[in-house]
Amino acid sequence: MVLIDLLYNTNYIRCVWLILLVSGISTAQESRILEGKVTSKEKDVTGIAIQNITSRSATITDADGNFFIMVRHNDTLMFSAVQYKRKMLVVSEELFSTSFVNIPMEAFVNELKEVVVKPYNLSGNLNRDLSGLQLEKDVSAEALKLPNARVRIISQSENKLHDADHGKFFYFYGLGMAFNVNKILNRLSGRTKKLKKRVLLDKEYEKVKEIEESFSDSVLINVLKIPKDRFHDFIYYCQMEAKFESVSENKDQLLLWQFLVLKSKAYREENNLD
Repeated sequence: MVLIDLLYNTNYIRCVWLILLVSGISTAQESRILEGKVTSKEKDVTGIAIQNITSRSATITDADGNFFIMVRHNDTLMFSAVQYKRKMLVVSEELFSTSFVNIPMEAFVNELKEVVVKPYNLSGNLNRDLSGLQLEKDVSAEALKLPNARVRIISQSENKLHDADHGKFFYFYGLGMAFNVNKILNRLSGRTKKLKKRVLLDKEYEKVKEIEESFSDSVLINVLKIPKDRFHDFIYYCQMEAKFESVSENKDQLLLWQFLVLKSKAYREENNLD
């Protein structure tokens, strides 16, 4: 009887510990979107980077300093911009439960020390000093003059299109003519045209994927106010703009963001999303 009671008590204690452990894990994994606004006396609060160092996610502020970012308890947020001092913020229990947070930023003033250039054989003239620098040679495929160093690696769809639109020629010496049967058959069947469309779709998909990876989902949905299931359609809408290609290829995230914000307003109006 004592042994049965002991086993019963042991199993009861294990169940209690298991319940506490599961509840602790679920609490630790709870997350929510933190909404806030960055403020400053300088009033330049556009494009300030907000990084969740713990979860390795990030976002940026809009033109008014507003932002959205996913957080958990005890996450560390870092606010940074060239013109402001870096600011760290730990997501406490009080901060986690608040509905809105204001983040004041302090201007960064970079005080440069006096620089003496003469002892290092520098004249102070940048063009003259740069021309005299002895730089190490760049070690790359192009610098080493390796074969096919500048050849771009094509995609699978591009490779299929190349195969469909090329091939061996069959010569008819009696007629003095040559035919590329593979090329003719693929064009007559419509396969070449279909593969060309697939190449274009692949390029559009890569562009959408690149933009999605540049900005978090919370920014795209909450700031641009574009539903996630219509984001691909929104990017296609942006691609109709003549300057989209130059903006997206510029690698300037702030310029791209400003373009997306501007086009999102027009897209929402035309599709009655507001």
